[in-house]
Amino acid sequence: MRIHAMNWMQVEEYLARDDRAVVPLGSTEEHAYLSLGVDNILAERVAAEAAEPLGVPVFPPVNYGLTPYFLAYPGTVSLTLDTYARVLRDVLDSLATTGFRRVLFVNGHGGNSHGQGVLQEWMNSNREVQVRWHNWWNATRTYAEVQDIDPVASHASWMENFAWTRLEGVHPPDGVKPLADMQRMRLLPAAAVREMLGDGSLGGAYVKDDASMARVWRAGVEETREAIEGPWR
Repeated sequence: MRIHAMNWMQVEEYLARDDRAVVPLGSTEEHAYLSLGVDNILAERVAAEAAEPLGVPVFPPVNYGLTPYFLAYPGTVSLTLDTYARVLRDVLDSLATTGFRRVLFVNGHGGNSHGQGVLQEWMNSNREVQVRWHNWWNATRTYAEVQDIDPVASHASWMENFAWTRLEGVHPPDGVKPLADMQRMRLLPAAAVREMLGDGSLGGAYVKDDASMARVWRAGVEETREAIEGPWR
């Protein structure tokens, strides 16, 4: 259930019987022909669908992440490493203060991976709270579905093109874009990254059929639900 559908008294009642919470992590960044909010939309939705049968509250997504390489694309917002670490710590401090003791971060953006170290550091000083990190899109079975459908999948490609990340009136190309040289891209400033990528996709087909996307989504929800369930120590 989404925390916005609860009041504080209901949360207090929930905490009397359970102490789990889910926090989606995303990013506001270019996704070629898809929404700038792809990572937020997917992380929040997969978390909400996974948590609903368990009755575990899902907090609003952290809508900004680490994406300095896309800053030449208008609409992209990137936090500094220091700011991002402080945001994660503040969220955890707040949740711990109000009674949550098991927190799952459902991450939807690869650039946020530095946050995993922040969580580990925080737990060293807050040993009564357990924190887990779950990259929903490349969890074992979810990524296996992606690879089985088409191993050429990347940022802003078909693997992120769901009905809820598309934009009305916007139609991606029908073809397949060659994969970008990621090693070279990591050495470039933002303006050069845009020159290299053009529309912003890192390569692969832009669209797959709905049945294929349903396979990926079903695996993502199931694995996220399993992460919410545990194991917790």
